[in-house]
Amino acid sequence: MENLTRTPREQRTQRDGRVSARGALFILCCLAALLASVPRPAVSAGAAGNGAIRGRVDVRRVVTPMERRPGVADLGTPPGRGMPDLRRSVVYLESAPRGAFEPSEAGRAVMDQRNETFVPHVLAITTGTTVDFPNSDKFYHNVFSLSKAARFDLGRYAAGRLRSIRFDRPGIVRVFCDIHSHMSAFILVFSHPFFALSDAEGRYHIENVPPGTYGVIAWNEGTSSEPKAVTVPDRSLVELDFTLR
Repeated sequence: MENLTRTPREQRTQRDGRVSARGALFILCCLAALLASVPRPAVSAGAAGNGAIRGRVDVRRVVTPMERRPGVADLGTPPGRGMPDLRRSVVYLESAPRGAFEPSEAGRAVMDQRNETFVPHVLAITTGTTVDFPNSDKFYHNVFSLSKAARFDLGRYAAGRLRSIRFDRPGIVRVFCDIHSHMSAFILVFSHPFFALSDAEGRYHIENVPPGTYGVIAWNEGTSSEPKAVTVPDRSLVELDFTLR
């Protein structure tokens, strides 16, 4: 009876409103279904709970650099010579957590040749990293290694030049110069990212370590400590010191 009392225009307006309401409801339902079907990024079960290991490496043994071999240039004024930093150590997990290593883009690092010294004296990298060896001296250098992890000879190259090599196998690489016998350095290549280079005071910090129990090793100038067992709880920072004699 109510519709009979309304004009045709009012009845059309009421019908249009009902159609619009049903259309809006239909669109909302479609949007909800679409959002539910969009795949969400997977979240690692333990990624948010990773911890860290930090501490100090106390190097008590006496470490001396190799004695410089005299050269023809010494007939005049002996050239200035840099001194390698022999106190820096590398601390690393003996083995990587299962499934924790995520492949990443190949990295790049630099080991300069400056004042007849490799700078830095110790380099820690992951496999797949390319190391550049620029010559910042005013004379020739010839970088080479006979290590099992990497055997190479970059040949002689002049000041201002740069040569590179990629390290694909884990291990310790001893680097020398074929022209200057007193020049040497170390490159530690790891198959996982759980390592750290200590600072000048021996402090180190290994970040993003998944919860678990690990063996941790400290290395300095070819000498390694015995593995120390440490348990990293969920979202915790663990202190671990070393003494190398």
